[in-house]
Amino acid sequence: MSNQEVILRFDEVSFGHGHNKPILNEVDFSVRRGSKITLMGQNGAGKSTIFQLITGVLSPDSGVLHLGPGLTVAAAKQVIPRDQFQFTLREFFQNCFKEKVYDIDPKIDEVLEVVNLAADHNRLIKAFSGGQQARLLLASAIIQNPDLLLLDEPTNNLDKEGIAHLTQFLVDYQKTCIVISHDADFLNTFTQGVLYLDVFTRKVEQYTGNYFDLLKEITARIERENRKNAQLQQRISENKEKMNYFANKGGKMRLVAKKMRTKAEEMEEAKVDVRKEDKTIRIFTIPCQQDLSGEILKITSFSIMEKHKSVKKEANISLRKKERLLLVGPNGIGKTTLLEALASGKAKGAKITPGVQVGYYRQDFSTLNFDDTVFKSLSSVAEGLSEESVRSLAAGFLITNDLIHSKIGSLSEGQKGLLLLARIVLQKPGLLILDEPTNHINFRHLPVIANALNKYEGAMVLVSHMPEFVGKIRIDEILDLGK
Repeated sequence: MSNQEVILRFDEVSFGHGHNKPILNEVDFSVRRGSKITLMGQNGAGKSTIFQLITGVLSPDSGVLHLGPGLTVAAAKQVIPRDQFQFTLREFFQNCFKEKVYDIDPKIDEVLEVVNLAADHNRLIKAFSGGQQARLLLASAIIQNPDLLLLDEPTNNLDKEGIAHLTQFLVDYQKTCIVISHDADFLNTFTQGVLYLDVFTRKVEQYTGNYFDLLKEITARIERENRKNAQLQQRISENKEKMNYFANKGGKMRLVAKKMRTKAEEMEEAKVDVRKEDKTIRIFTIPCQQDLSGEILKITSFSIMEKHKSVKKEANISLRKKERLLLVGPNGIGKTTLLEALASGKAKGAKITPGVQVGYYRQDFSTLNFDDTVFKSLSSVAEGLSEESVRSLAAGFLITNDLIHSKIGSLSEGQKGLLLLARIVLQKPGLLILDEPTNHINFRHLPVIANALNKYEGAMVLVSHMPEFVGKIRIDEILDLGK
């Protein structure tokens, strides 16, 4: 692969949203034709910004971005824009091209087969489930047959079958691909190199190998840097002792002491800034609504989608305090629809006990008002907490002071997810309804979130396609919608 031509190069590229929000600082990296690269970094570090620079949606503040002559680029976004929800499937794919494609239906059928999805071309986008929309996002990039394929969190909402299908596609893919993902196991099946966006230095570090290779290299580098600094510190301490001794002697000895002071200062400057690790969200608990007793949720029936038709199923599920229900089933069967109906109190065949406060983590974040500021959103559920307390809670979820008065719409998808979790903490729910709470979230945060869910004392209904995450949570009952 090293003999292939460079088709993408960042040459000292800097970018920021205004003066107060620097994102990239003189970034340098290159990508060769045919390579499969992972782009990693903390939530909000600027990974999606790099994609927008590559596609030309954004322009660098300084530096140069070089694309190979005639290079075509297509990106699969994290989510389908809301203004496209009313599109038919045909209109959605037609929108991928600048010029009208007259015989697009065969192309649509071909690309839907690639992502393992069958659908009527006149079906509205809003009628597809979250997992099906994830497949459509991937298909929207593939149908353009680009030289460079950019995938932003492509496994979000995908079931086990969908992830396996995507993985095999990328293993067999012959062109160049850059993938943003927090799923290390998925990445390691095809990755040949890693671009790591450091949120502290705002630079990109380039590594060969997969993510596990990157971890080994970073760990070894931190050990080297710490060892070098420890050795320098020991020499500095020895130097200072001698310096003080000679300074007290007076006369010519003071000149010797002065030279030694200069040497000590040089050694201080020689210390290296040890590479900082991504921050992890602070350990948190989700307070439970007080005075809960007896049955919190009862499900006697629910509906699923079978062959594009709604089919009613019987059930006998009762949840009380500290009881957790896991919903499973393939993409498109109706898990998100059921959770939405439960959260809104409109589910036929299900009843939440009156007075129970519901905390709802919706996978598309549509329960958030994107025009609100972060602070306004948190304050609205903070029940009279001081501004200082709200800021402190937000900081625990890595929503720092420079973000607190930003509009929610300007946050990264991962930051929106962390904001939703912060709101749930403030709501003190008696029933938690969680729809794919790991989507977009840095994997470093997942053990902290799982720990909080395990300690939660209310009732909980969970949907997650991440077995490793689910395995960390005590589950009392599983409802398989596919059986």
